[in-house]
Amino acid sequence: MNVELAPEALRDLVTVSLDDGKAENICVIDVSALTTITDYMVIASGRSSRQVKALTARVVEAARDRGVKPIGIEGETTGEWVLIDFGDVIVHTMQPETRAFYQLEKLWDQRPANPDRMEITWES
Repeated sequence: MNVELAPEALRDLVTVSLDDGKAENICVIDVSALTTITDYMVIASGRSSRQVKALTARVVEAARDRGVKPIGIEGETTGEWVLIDFGDVIVHTMQPETRAFYQLEKLWDQRPANPDRMEITWES
């Protein structure tokens, strides 16, 4: 059974689960105005691959307890960066070094001042 939770309720369920698992630097980014792929990105750090995997399991279990199944999970085997796709909420649990390298928070904060007049330039 797959139950539909409101995006905000799912976001809150994820953040509480991560906090209960002692995730560090939990960051929630509302990307609903920037993309149609999801409403929220939740990014959190685990101190080791073991903790990243445990955080992932905790989030998935909490969601399944509410009748919500993830669309997909990537990166579980290595535990360096695990992505859980719930549709309206995408969860990234990462080791601190990986998070610092990819800087997802910075990536999603790169909004043009006027999105209707975004220009892309390149040199050939």
